Formats: sequence, C-alpha cells, structure tokens
Amino acid sequence: MAGRLSLPEVDLSCPICCDIFRDPVVLKCSHSFCAECLRLYWDQGTRGHDCPLCRRESVDEPVASLTLKNLCDSYVQDGGRLEAAVGELYCDPGEICPLHGEKLKLFCLLDKEPICVVCHTSRKHKQHDCCPVGEAIIDMKEQMESTLSALQEKREAFNKMKDNYVDTMAYIQVQAQIVERRTREEFEKLHSFLQAEEDARLKALKKEEEKKCQAMRQRIEEITGNITSLSDSIRAIEEEMAIKDISSLQKCKKTMESAQHPLRDPVMAPGSLIDVAKYLGSLSYTVWEKMQKIVTYTPVTLDPNTAAPWLLLSDDLTSVGDCDDKQKLPDNPERFDPDTGILGHRGFTSGRHTWEVQVGENSAWVVGVAKESVQRKEKVSSVVKNGYFSVYFYHKMYFAGTSPLTRLILKRNPEKIRVQLDCDQGQLSFYNPADNTHIYTFKHNFIEKVFPYFWVGCKQCPLKIEPMVVSVKGSYC
Repeated sequence: MAGRLSLPEVDLSCPICCDIFRDPVVLKCSHSFCAECLRLYWDQGTRGHDCPLCRRESVDEPVASLTLKNLCDSYVQDGGRLEAAVGELYCDPGEICPLHGEKLKLFCLLDKEPICVVCHTSRKHKQHDCCPVGEAIIDMKEQMESTLSALQEKREAFNKMKDNYVDTMAYIQVQAQIVERRTREEFEKLHSFLQAEEDARLKALKKEEEKKCQAMRQRIEEITGNITSLSDSIRAIEEEMAIKDISSLQKCKKTMESAQHPLRDPVMAPGSLIDVAKYLGSLSYTVWEKMQKIVTYTPVTLDPNTAAPWLLLSDDLTSVGDCDDKQKLPDNPERFDPDTGILGHRGFTSGRHTWEVQVGENSAWVVGVAKESVQRKEKVSSVVKNGYFSVYFYHKMYFAGTSPLTRLILKRNPEKIRVQLDCDQGQLSFYNPADNTHIYTFKHNFIEKVFPYFWVGCKQCPLKIEPMVVSVKGSYC
C-alpha cells in the first residue's frame, strides 16, 4: 500500500504498517506510530520498548496525538484530499530524508547539510553540532546577502575601472597626438637648421670653386701669353740661324737683345686647390657643435604621468605651475592626487647628479627628491619619514623637510635652488647658485631609487628647471 500513497499520505502514514494512522501515538523521540502497530512491534521484539525508527529506548508510555488523529480522520472523510489547514504539512520531496523518510528539520553545522532527527542520532552525524533548518536558512540568507553585497561592490569597482580604462585609452590617444606634434615640431627645427647649414656649406663650396677656377683661368691666360712670346723669340732665332751670309751678324745683335729678357719659370701658387678638409673634417661634429645654439639640455625632465591634476606643464616639460581647475586625467597609480606634486622622469640609485630650479617669486614651493615608494594617493607632508628629502618655502619662511621641520635662516631669498645629489656618498645638498651659499644637506643611505621632486602651490609663478651648458672635451681613444 505504501507504493500507492501520495506525498501527503506519506506524511500521514504509519512507518510500520505504511497506512493512514489509526489512533496515532507519539514517542518521546517525536516519532509517531499507530497505537496497535507499536504494541505489536514491542510484543514481538526482544529489545524492549525502543523506537522502531531511531532505536531509542522509550521509558515513558506513548502519548496519543489528537492533532494527528484529527488530520487523518479529516483526510479519510474528505476522500484523500487535505483541507487548506492541512496544507502546511505537505512536504516537497527535497524536504524528506532519503534514508529515513523523515522531514529534514535539522542542519549539521559540521557537514553543512540538512538532516532528519534520525540522522542526528546516526553514526555519521552523532555528536555533531546542529541547528534548526529555519535558523540555518536565516544564517544562509544573511551570508548570501553579505556575499551578494560584496559581489555588487566588486562589480561596481570593475565597472568604474572599465570606465577608467576607456578614459585612459582616449587619453593615451591624446598623448600620442601631442607627442607626435611636438616631435614633428622639434625635428622640423632640426631639419630646417640642417638644411640651412647644408645650403650654406654647399654655397661656400661653390663660391670657393668659382674663385679658384677664376684664378686658374687668369693664370692660364697669362701663361698662354708667355708661351706665345717665347714661341715668337724661338722662331726668330731659328730663322736667323738659317741665314748663312754676313747679314745674320747684323740681325743677331737685335735678336739676342730681345732674347736676353726671359720670362720667369711658371710656378703653381699655394692655396690653389679647394680646402677639402675644411669642409669634410669632423663634419657631423662641427655641425652638431653649431647646433647647440638652437638646442637646450635640461638635466631633469618632468614626468607628466605623475603630475597632479591641478598642475600645468610646459610643452617642453621643464616648468610646472598651479591652476584653479582640476584637469580630467587618468587616475593611474603613478599620479599624485590630491597633493600637487610631480616627479622627474628619470630616477637615480648611483652617481652624482645636479640640477637647478628657478623659483623666482613663487610664494609656496618644495624642491628635492622623493623615494619611488612614496604615498601618492594621500596628502602627506614632504618630510623624511614619508620618503621625501626636500627644502620648503612656505608663509615666507624656509624649512628643511626633517621630522620635525628645521627652520632655515637665509641671508637673502634665492631666485634659484641648486640640488646636488651624491647617491654613492649618501648626501643631498641644496645651494643658492647666485653666490654658491650652502642651504642644507641631508645624509641618507639612498638604497631605493629616488626621483627629483617638485611641489608648487603658487599660480602666478611656475617652477622652472634651468638648462645646463653642455661641453665636449676631446680625448684620444
């Protein structure tokens, strides 16, 4: 008969006879049976009064379950259909323990699975911590809500990063256009200079060629005249030598007198040839040496990818100033934001390096070096403990960026600051280049790479890196 029972009938069936409960009773372990079925089971058994399902010993007499009896009677009277009040007892197949046929009322916290009360006493789950399924569902929903919230936040972060990537790609294209334009402009200057230099040299060569050739033409004309004169004298002497009578003696005197004034021997004048070495000797070096008049060299180039969005840079990346409006720039990890700082493009770990910064009338500035690992996404003071080695000018006072700050008393306000970094000796010194006055020196073991650092808080006067005079000394290889 059990094979013909519907799911509601399973809930209202005795586990022993598999039929609808008749006079149902409930044991202390909460399992229910027909009173007669349970009595027969106990009479036939040898284990005493144990539960047929969970085998738990029942000391107390079974108690009649009036509620279950009423439900079974209503089910039988209604022809096998439960009324609305009985609907709560309907169990989905997934809510029934596949091993014991009991409703899954507990949740094993160790094995993370729902179990029935019989499972709880089994060897597999014995002494495992459990909680009611309802509580487990509430806990699970709380965990899922927390997980859902975290996933939503992560998705939002990915969406923001995607937008940032899109903006960054657009900015990369703008950067490429700017670099291309500036490159073409700079090379156009070089091309124009080289073209002008080439034209000037070829013009000078052509002029010298014409001058030398004109001199040769004049020499050729002169020597041609001399050759003609000599030929006439030779012909006259040969004619007189052919005369055999006394008349030759009469003409000989006159002929010999004209032959007594010979022309000087022809000699090639020095400097007649083109000075080839003047044009070709170290040609590229000579042109490069002249090119220095139109090009400049700055020992530090500002890195625009580190510049705070409030900073404005010159096209040649040698000066930086503050502005009111925040520019829309990619929030890349190298960039300072919100602090208005910027780094030089090249970092140092060894050697000696010098650069000068024109501060002029700037009323708020910081100049020095910063470690590569400095915090760039928070506004922190530019002091040693934060990875900065710098001098300040703020509120009309000068400071060294020690911790705490060291007040500097200068005899006069410098218009330029010279920075001298000696990584090998572990020294960073600042001077006033106008009179070479020493301002301050930091002593530190520069193991980590450091970069030239600039901070500007004045809109009227930018900081500018001074160009350096470059000279070349020749030496034998």
